[in-house]
Amino acid sequence: MASKLMLQAASYVRSKDFRSYLMSTHFWGPVANWGIPLAALADIKKDPSIISGKMTIALLIYSALFMRFAIKVKPRNMLLFACHFTNESAQLIQGYRLVNHEYFQKESSNLQTS
Repeated sequence: MASKLMLQAASYVRSKDFRSYLMSTHFWGPVANWGIPLAALADIKKDPSIISGKMTIALLIYSALFMRFAIKVKPRNMLLFACHFTNESAQLIQGYRLVNHEYFQKESSNLQTS
């Protein structure tokens, strides 16, 4: 069963349909776009003082709009959807870190110094 699945996958990779998919914007657009969520995921380990609230909100809106677009466009672009879903998740984490750093950690440090 597994070998049959592998043969079907190998056959699809050699097909004209797959080659045309690789040469389309349905493939290269999302591949180029993966830099945004990968950068956001890499920034999760960095100090939260470098997070821009305005940029985080802009990227949240951008990814939400493009997730909808990826589902509505014909044919559906699930690679683009996955890219923006990952970015939306990473930006939500960054937003949480920003709010926690700006509002909750500063309040607790002010209370301790008083």
